[in-house]
Amino acid sequence: MRKISKLSLVAAVAVAGFSTANAQPLEEAIKNVETSGSVVYRYDNFNNDIDGQSGGITSGKNNYKIGLNLSSKVNEYVKFNSRFVVGGTDSGFAGLDAKNDSDQNVNVTLSNANFAFTGIKNTTISAGKQGLATPWTVATDINGNEQTGTGVLSLTTVGPVTVALGGFNETNVDKTSDINGTLGVKGSTLISTGWKDNAGTQHGVQGLSGTENIYVAALLGDLDFVNLEAWYLNMEDTFKTYTLAATSKIDLSENAKIGLEARYVNLKLDNDIVGAPMEYNAAGVVTDRWTSDDRKNDMFRLAVDGKFNIVNAKVSYTQTGKDGGLTALDQDAKNTTLGWAITSNGIPDAKYWQAALGADILDNLNFTVNYGNLESKEDAANLELEEVYGQLTYKMSKNLTTYVRYGNFEAKEKDTANKFIDQNRGRIQVAYSF
Repeated sequence: MRKISKLSLVAAVAVAGFSTANAQPLEEAIKNVETSGSVVYRYDNFNNDIDGQSGGITSGKNNYKIGLNLSSKVNEYVKFNSRFVVGGTDSGFAGLDAKNDSDQNVNVTLSNANFAFTGIKNTTISAGKQGLATPWTVATDINGNEQTGTGVLSLTTVGPVTVALGGFNETNVDKTSDINGTLGVKGSTLISTGWKDNAGTQHGVQGLSGTENIYVAALLGDLDFVNLEAWYLNMEDTFKTYTLAATSKIDLSENAKIGLEARYVNLKLDNDIVGAPMEYNAAGVVTDRWTSDDRKNDMFRLAVDGKFNIVNAKVSYTQTGKDGGLTALDQDAKNTTLGWAITSNGIPDAKYWQAALGADILDNLNFTVNYGNLESKEDAANLELEEVYGQLTYKMSKNLTTYVRYGNFEAKEKDTANKFIDQNRGRIQVAYSF
C-alpha cells in the first residue's frame, strides 16, 4: 500500500470553487487515503486438432482485468476498505473475442466495501462486503476471478496463534464457473447445475445461488520452522468441509532455498441428496441415485519446490478420493491443485503429478518447463489428462512482469484411449502492479 500523492492536484482542481475553509479537511482526508492495485492484459490462443471436436478452442481472445484498492483511515480504530474491479461478472477477466466480436467497453464493479475495527487488543474485525479469504476460495487475484461475500470476519492473534471466525449471508459463488461440472463428474455437476428430487423437481437450477449462509473457523499457527493451518467451513444446506495443512520454507544457504507442503481436504455434500436421482436414460427413467458415499470428497497433496542458485524446480503429487474430488470453489484456491489446463478439483480417484524445472537466463529473465499428468480410473471419471508447456518470464521492474507461454494439452478416455482434446496453447501476459 502507498499514500496517494498525485491525487492532491486532481482534488485541487475538482474543488477549486470551494471556499478555503474546506481546504485543510480535504488535504487531511487525502493524506489518510492509501491505494494499490493491478492492471493485467492477457492474450490467449488455443485450438483443438481433433476432427469434429470443438471443445477447448479459444482463438484470439483478449483478456483484461484492473483492480483498484482504496483504503481510508476513519479514526484511530476504524479503517474503510474498498476494491473496484474492471473485468467480468465473476470479478475475473473480461474476455473479448477478437475473431467474432468488435471492441467493447468493460464494466466497473465495486467488489469490496467494508470497515475494519482494531479497537480490541490483538484483534481485527472486518464487517461488510469483502473477499472470502479461505483455502477454498480466492479473495484477491490479479490473474482470475474472486470470491466475495457480505458478513463479518474476526482475526485474533495471541503469540504465534491466530484464531479466525466468520459468517457471511450472501456471496458471489454462484458466479464461479471453476468447479469442473462440464466434465460430468458427480459432486461438481451437482454444485454446478443442481439436482432433481424423486418427483423430478429441479433443485438449484443454477447450482449455487449465492444466498447460502457460510460459516468459517480457523486456527493458524506461525511457528519458527513450520506454519500450521486447521480450517472448517459450512455452506448451509450444501456441504461441510475441513482442511489441515503444514507448510515450511527452509534456507539451506544464501542461494539455496526449499519449500515444503502437506495438505488434506475433506468435503461432504448435504445429506438431502441421498436417494435423489443422479442419472436418467433417454426415456427419462432414473438409472442411478445418489448414495451416502457419493457425498464424500477429499484430497491430499505433497509438494516440494526449491531455488538453487539459478535453477528452480518443483514436484507435486495430488490424490483425490475414490468417491469424489470436489475440494474448492476456485481452481486457484489452496485446496486444489492447478496446472495450466489440468486441475484436480471435482475429479474423483485422481492421481495427479506435477513437475517443473527452470533456470534464470538473466537476473530478470527465467525459462521454466512444466509437466502435468492426471489419471482417473475407468469406474471413476475415466480420464487421462497430460500437458507440457514452457514459460519465458521477464521481470522488467519490481512492478512490471510479462511472460510468454506455449505448450500442448491432451485429454482422452482412460478405458479406450480415445482422445477428445489435442490442444496447442499459447499465451502472452503483461501484469503491472502499483
